[in-house]
Amino acid sequence: MTKKIVYPGSFDPVTNGHLDIVERAAKIFDEVIVSVFCNPNKEPVFTMDERVEMLKKSTKDLHNVKVDSFSGLTTKYVHSIGGEAILRGLRAVSDFEGEFQMASMNKHLDEEIETIFLMTDTKYAFLSSSVIKEAAYFNGNIRELVPDFVYQKLRNKFKAKK
Repeated sequence: MTKKIVYPGSFDPVTNGHLDIVERAAKIFDEVIVSVFCNPNKEPVFTMDERVEMLKKSTKDLHNVKVDSFSGLTTKYVHSIGGEAILRGLRAVSDFEGEFQMASMNKHLDEEIETIFLMTDTKYAFLSSSVIKEAAYFNGNIRELVPDFVYQKLRNKFKAKK
C-alpha cells in the first residue's frame, strides 16, 4: 500500500519553511501531494495558477511530490485522491492551538484521515507567507527565505502595484 499524505495550504507564496516540511515529508511518505487551497477568507497576492506553478518549480527534483489545488473541505479532497493523512507544519507553540482545533474538526469530519505534524527547522520558525509578503512589499531582504524565482516574482508583483 502506498502511503499518501496531503500538505494543504495557501502557499501565497511558497517559502523555504514550506519547502523544508515538503522535503522532510518526502523522505517519510511514499507520495506527498502539496495542494494549494482556495481559502475564501484570504485575499491572495498570487493567483491559484501562479501558486501551483511556483510549487511545481520548487519541488521539481522531488520525484514523489506532486502539486495540485482544490477548494472545499480538506478531508473530502484527501479522501477523493486516496490519501491517508493531512500534513501540517508547526513553527512555534503559538501555531499549536489553531492546528489542534483544525485537526480535531477534520477527525470529526472523517475519522479515517489522520493529521501528522512536522516541526519546521528552527531557522524558519518565524517565517510565514504573510511576513514574506510584508517584507517584500517594503523591499526587505528576503532572498534567503524563498526560492530565487519566488523572490523575483514578489519584486515584480509589488513593483507593478506601486
